[in-house]
Amino acid sequence: MRKVVADDLDALLEVLPPHIREPLREQAEVDDLLEVVMDLGSPPEARLPQREVLISFKEVDQNDIAFVVSRIGDFTSDNRAGIERTLHRISAMRNRRGAIVGLTCRVGRAVFGMVDLIDDLIESGQSVLLLGRPGVGKTTMLREVARVLADSAKKRVIVIDTSNEIAGDGDIPHPAIGHARRMQVASPERQHAVMIEAVENHMPEVIIIDEIGTELEAQAARTIAERGVQLVGTAHGNSLENLILNPTLSDLVGGTQTVTLGDEEARRRRTQKSVLERKAPPTFDVVVEILDFYRVAVHEDVEEAVDGILNRKPVKTQVRWVDDEEQVHSEVVTHTNSESSSRSDLSESEQSSPVRPTMGQMRVFPFGVNRARLEAMAKRERIALRLVDDLNQSDLLLTTRTHYRRKPQRVRDAEALGIPVYVLKGNDGAQLRQCLHTLAPGVSRSSYVHQLQDMLVRDNVRDRSPGAPGAGNMKGLL
Repeated sequence: MRKVVADDLDALLEVLPPHIREPLREQAEVDDLLEVVMDLGSPPEARLPQREVLISFKEVDQNDIAFVVSRIGDFTSDNRAGIERTLHRISAMRNRRGAIVGLTCRVGRAVFGMVDLIDDLIESGQSVLLLGRPGVGKTTMLREVARVLADSAKKRVIVIDTSNEIAGDGDIPHPAIGHARRMQVASPERQHAVMIEAVENHMPEVIIIDEIGTELEAQAARTIAERGVQLVGTAHGNSLENLILNPTLSDLVGGTQTVTLGDEEARRRRTQKSVLERKAPPTFDVVVEILDFYRVAVHEDVEEAVDGILNRKPVKTQVRWVDDEEQVHSEVVTHTNSESSSRSDLSESEQSSPVRPTMGQMRVFPFGVNRARLEAMAKRERIALRLVDDLNQSDLLLTTRTHYRRKPQRVRDAEALGIPVYVLKGNDGAQLRQCLHTLAPGVSRSSYVHQLQDMLVRDNVRDRSPGAPGAGNMKGLL
């Protein structure tokens, strides 16, 4: 089902210095190349799907950096550039003076066949939201969605292309999007404005948007959907449950609000009197969790799925996959206790340990939190705690309101990876103690997720400071 139709690899190799280009051409696995990394003072490296390869023993110098920069397009405000009429992307790392000290040259590929898993959904006219970890193929699938809807379904499709990520660099879009039209976005901060402009000025039937990541973009998506335009987009997060717990993006699936139940109703539900419920109809009708290139999990009724997760009821998910004979299969699975996936949906590494049952096993990444004070408080309260230094190995990022407002890279990385972010009002002992007791030992992983939900209910604090990240919608502060 996957067939690479265009990667223009020669175009990328031609912008590299000869001492990097020639050894790459001789690599047996060059067709699988993902990206080339060039850092000043270090040998260049080639990244392949399963390993990294040292290209040359000669260290990268300023002449090598200048060689590449002179042969590509201009860098935008997010330090990304491209090669005209290709899907390749070159990202720059700069020093404190603004000079480029490193480059990541990523290979862009157009792929046919990925959309076959969900073609019935996108051709139905419903708005579809794609979720998945970085690198799983969300943007690649968006390209083919644009092509199929524009060429096969003959719809008026507009692609909102921030940093030329979807349709490549230059004024002429890459053929991978077919006859879809492309609106470029000068800087990521203007993505929401271009979304609205597309609807008001160009009468599209379908809007394609990659990486909805801010509250303004979530509001723009709702405005577009309310005007009857089909939306197909991607957002940060690995699963629907991650999205519900994300205060910035939860509006995409209806948002949440605090509801106070009567005593009798609370006893009937076996919950606290204050609970979360869906606030509004979802912006997107369908949510697709991309598990890998050949496997997706589909929530065909987002309203029902969100209500089930919030009410802690079993949720049905349709799992679709492609076998070795390129046939599409599907199976309906039911997961309970708000687990985001059943065991059949997980990768092999996740299947070996799909549940992390207690705080002692829960891996916490402290960011901007006094580590020594946190460990001392855990010891004093006799609560087992495991702190980790690698965000990728954590189950929770713990930070303070001051750090969260600034939206540093660590917080953005956690949200992109679907890792819950627990935000403290301050760094004092009382706040740390409350945090530890909220997530005390004996709490199952599903209950842990529900307690995060309960935090949003109990401490629904709104930050109304002008210019603050997610202003007016920052929840979960203790």
